[in-house]
Amino acid sequence: ADVVEAMSSPRPYRPALGIEKVLEEIQNNKGRLYDPEIVEACLKIITDKKFSFK
Repeated sequence: ADVVEAMSSPRPYRPALGIEKVLEEIQNNKGRLYDPEIVEACLKIITDKKFSFK
């Protein structure tokens, strides 16, 4: 979940990535860079529960 927040927040060296791009990143790297269970939990919370970072 921390990586999702980090990628979707602006940083001094880059603008924030859109949530769609972040979700694409974690899905594409599920099982390689990111734990599959955590990816599924993040996707469910963000898409089903309409979660957003404020």
